[in-house]
Amino acid sequence: MMSVLRRLPRRALLAATALIPVGLLGIWGFTSARPAPQDLPALEAPEAPLRVYHLGHSLVGQNIPHLLAQFAGEGHRYNMQRGSGTSLRAHWEDSEPILDFDAVNRAPVWRDPKEALAAGEYDAVILTEMVELRDALDYFDGAKYLHRWASLARSANPDVRLYLYETWHRLDDPVGWLERIDSDLDTLWLGRLTATDTRSRPETAPIYLIPGGQVLAAVVRAAEAGQIPGLDQRAQLFARAADGSLDQIHLSPLGDYIIALTHYAVLYHRSPEGLPHQVTLFDGTAVSALGAEGAARVQALVWEVVTRLPRTGVQPAVTVPPTEDPET
Repeated sequence: MMSVLRRLPRRALLAATALIPVGLLGIWGFTSARPAPQDLPALEAPEAPLRVYHLGHSLVGQNIPHLLAQFAGEGHRYNMQRGSGTSLRAHWEDSEPILDFDAVNRAPVWRDPKEALAAGEYDAVILTEMVELRDALDYFDGAKYLHRWASLARSANPDVRLYLYETWHRLDDPVGWLERIDSDLDTLWLGRLTATDTRSRPETAPIYLIPGGQVLAAVVRAAEAGQIPGLDQRAQLFARAADGSLDQIHLSPLGDYIIALTHYAVLYHRSPEGLPHQVTLFDGTAVSALGAEGAARVQALVWEVVTRLPRTGVQPAVTVPPTEDPET
């Protein structure tokens, strides 16, 4: 239909489109305006420790970058800026307030993001958008500001690796928590949110994926099927208030541990299997993330999800069977 309409004179085109049902025009406009999620070429594994910048909100938190640094080991460095429920637009526009800015951003970990990215000193930049993600897209120009941040980073360093950190919505989301994670990845995170940047066809540093929501969903499904020793319900991944009530979106130390494993697997192209399950949080608290058996199962799930999704840029390890000795 589109090829036929393109050949019509303008007046005839207007008449022809008047005969097309409104719903069909809506579908046409929707599909043509938003590029489909695209697979990207796999990246080479980094050969040295990374310097990483995290930009986002409370679902980045303090513990996830801190645990990532523990897993990566000596030489890994990071800076960040975050707020409470902060959009990428609020991080960009100086006129917009960032909720809880002074409480959560302190040097030396904090560094102004525009100054940091313009310096071109980071090997990887991780961006995430506020949730409710549909509101971010409809009212806070999420796609436009993701593209602005990505463009700033790649203009200063064409070799930078750019990542979109996929988070999740509230446990009590009326559509359903797992249902939102399942449906939102292609339609919202990789569809609408990356659309402006995808349409610009950047020659360097396309945006890859850190699939936080996808990993949490895989862990929850396995846990609730009785497949992870010590973990049997999703509530264990989420924080609790002082009165014992369940936080509907922020993670417990165990949840932070899982998301930090996910960051490690994507950024370093290494399986998290074998990493310690006894770790230290940002505030110095020592915690044990499950027992050894449960942690090993979680680590294997993380690697399974990361290597299953081409958009992470991580190639699954290829196991080469040993060559048999013909004389044996």
